[in-house]
Amino acid sequence: GCHLGHNSELSKLPSTIDSLGVTSVPLNQWPDDVDLEALVNDMNSSFESLYSTCSSVQSESVPLLQHNGQHSTTSPKQRRRRSQPMHILAVRRLQEEEQQLRTSSLPAIPNPFPELSGSPVLSPGSLPPCQPSGTYIINIFSEDGMGKVVEIPADMTARDLCQLLVYKSHCVDDNSWALVEHHPLLGLERCLEDHELVVQVQASMTSEGRFLFRKNYAKYEFFRNPLNFFPEHMVAWCQETNGAIPPSQLLQNFLNSSSCPEIQGFLYVKEMGRKSWKKLYVFLRRSGLYFSTKGTSKEPRHLQLLADLEDSNVFTVTTGKKLHSAPTDYEFCIKPNKRTELKELRMLCTEDEQSRTSWMTAFRLFKYGIVLYQNYKIPQQRKTLSHFSTPVRSVSENSLVAMDFSGRIGRVIDNPLEAQSAAMEEGNAWRKRSQRMNILGSPSPLHPCLLNSVIHRTQLWFHGRITREESHRMIHQQGQVDGLFLLRDSQSNPKAFVLTLCHHQKIKHFQILPCEEDGQIFFSLDDGSTKFTDLIQLVEFYQLNRGVLPCKLKHPCTLVAL
Repeated sequence: GCHLGHNSELSKLPSTIDSLGVTSVPLNQWPDDVDLEALVNDMNSSFESLYSTCSSVQSESVPLLQHNGQHSTTSPKQRRRRSQPMHILAVRRLQEEEQQLRTSSLPAIPNPFPELSGSPVLSPGSLPPCQPSGTYIINIFSEDGMGKVVEIPADMTARDLCQLLVYKSHCVDDNSWALVEHHPLLGLERCLEDHELVVQVQASMTSEGRFLFRKNYAKYEFFRNPLNFFPEHMVAWCQETNGAIPPSQLLQNFLNSSSCPEIQGFLYVKEMGRKSWKKLYVFLRRSGLYFSTKGTSKEPRHLQLLADLEDSNVFTVTTGKKLHSAPTDYEFCIKPNKRTELKELRMLCTEDEQSRTSWMTAFRLFKYGIVLYQNYKIPQQRKTLSHFSTPVRSVSENSLVAMDFSGRIGRVIDNPLEAQSAAMEEGNAWRKRSQRMNILGSPSPLHPCLLNSVIHRTQLWFHGRITREESHRMIHQQGQVDGLFLLRDSQSNPKAFVLTLCHHQKIKHFQILPCEEDGQIFFSLDDGSTKFTDLIQLVEFYQLNRGVLPCKLKHPCTLVAL
C-alpha cells in the first residue's frame, strides 16, 4: 500500500515529462513510499498552467489538498491561474438533471420483491434511491386459495377494485361482490367499505394478512329492512318512545351526526391478556364502546371505555371457541387500525347471530354515518367506472348476437326483451324435445336422462360433493340473508341432492329426491307433488314460487375462480 512520504522522494522517481507538463511514471518503477499529496499538487499546477494559456481571465483558487487546515506553499506562477472546480460541479449537476428527465418518462416496473425493498414498484428513475410511485401491486385470493396479482393506482377504492375483478373474471355484476380483509392466524375477517382505499388498508395489514374476493349480500341489509334489523330492547330511544318509530326516523337517527343514538345490552367481554370472559352491560355510542361497572347504570362515573370507534374496525371472528375459548360461537372483535398482536384485540361475544349482526352493523353506522348510506345508493345512481371505462370482454362474447330463424331467412334480434323471451322459448322447446326423444328413442349417444342428471353441474349455485359443515361456512361468509341458497350432492343418498337455504339467519336443508314416472327420471322436493326434469328447472320454479320452502330462492351462493 501507498502512504504519504517526504516531498524529497519525488526526485527518486524516474519520470518523463510530456508536452503538457504532466508527470507520468511507469507502474513497474513506482517506489514503496509516495507522497500522494505532492503528486496531486504537481498535477494540479500543470493543468492550471495549461488552462492559463487558453484563458485571459485572471482568477485565484485554493489547492485541492491542504495540510491540517493550512494552505500548501505554492509559487506565484502556480497561484496566478487556478482552475475553478465550480465548472465541474455545474456540468455534473446538469448531467444528473438530464438523466432524471430521461428516465422519469419510462414506465414503472413492478417490483417482484416489495417486502425486501419497501417499495411496491421499481421505477427506472429512482434507482438508487427508491422513489414513491402512483401504482401498487395487490394480491387478491379467491375461496379456493388461488391468487391474482393486480396493479392498481393509489386512489382506487374497494368498490372500483371489485368491479375490475368482476369484469376480468366475467362474473355477473349484481353489486354484491366485496373485498374481504382476512387474517388467518388471528382468525379475523371483515368486508372493506366501498369508499376505503385499498392501498391504505394494505399498509395496516401484517405479512400474513390477505385480501379475498367473494360475495356479501348482507353488507347493506340494514337499509333494506331497518325495522326488522335492531330489536327494540337494544336501542335506547326505541324504549323511550315504546318502539313507535317510522323507518325514515330510524334511519335518520342513525345517520345524523347530531343525534345521539345508543345501542345497549349484555355482552361477553374477554379480559385483556387473559383467557377468562366476563358478562358486562355494554353501551355503544358515537364516542366509543363503554361498559358499566355497576349493573346497568348509565352514570358517567360508572362507565369505562372499552374501545374507540375512530381508529378501529370491527371484525368477525371465525375461530372463536377454538382459539379464544369463547362462551358461544357468535364472537366478534374490535381491532385497531395498525399491525397489532393477539393480546391487543378487544374480543366480544353475543348470545345469538342476530345480536352479533346488530352490534357489528351499529359499529359501522356510528363510525361512517351518512357515507355508508351513500355507498348503498351509488350503484343505483352510477353505472360507469371511475378507473376504467369498458369491461374486459373476449372476442367470442363480442361476436355473439341473438338470432331469429323462424322465417325464411334469419334476422338479428336488436330488442333485448325480445332476445330474452326468445331464449326462454328455446329453453322450453329444448325440454319438450328431450322428452319426445326419450319416448321415441334418442339418436344421440348421450341419453337425455343422463344429460338432465349432469347439466346442473355447470351452474354457479351447484357445489358438488361438499359437506354439511362446508355449506354452513359458505352461507355464513356470504351474509346469511333470507333466500341465500346452494345445491350440493347428498352425503347419505348418492342419487339425491340437498338444497341448503338461509331463512331468518337460520340454515335449513331440504333433500331433493329422484322419482321415476313412465320411464323418465324427475326431481322433487315435496315427495313427488311437484316434479321437474332437471335441477335447473327446479331452481327456476322456486325462484318464482315459495312452494314448500320458507322463502323464495333469491341469492345464489357463488364461488369465483380468479
